[in-house]
Amino acid sequence: MKLRIQGNSLRLRVTQKEVAKVRDGGHVESFIEFAPGHSLAYVLEGSPNAANMSTTFDGRAIRVTIPIHQMTDWVESDRVGIESRLQTGVELLVEKDFKCLHRSVDQEPDAYPHPLMS
Repeated sequence: MKLRIQGNSLRLRVTQKEVAKVRDGGHVESFIEFAPGHSLAYVLEGSPNAANMSTTFDGRAIRVTIPIHQMTDWVESDRVGIESRLQTGVELLVEKDFKCLHRSVDQEPDAYPHPLMS
């Protein structure tokens, strides 16, 4: 899972396996360690009880939650992403991670096929 924060927007890019794991009721977690004992985790999870896509931050982890029904609809479609604007103004975007056009396919075996690749 890749994390991008720019201004007041947060974007997660997820591979096919990660999407399947979340859709099936699991979660995906990654982190960056800035120094020993000082890391930032970021989590994507599906929830059968969530009404809307949301995010929380507890000082150590960013958690993005997507309603399972919305996740399933997205996975089974050709849409690239799911987006939401929170009341705080934060823009959330979770998107399928496509293979790069300039890298070897072997470097990203689980990424989604890029629409511009034949």
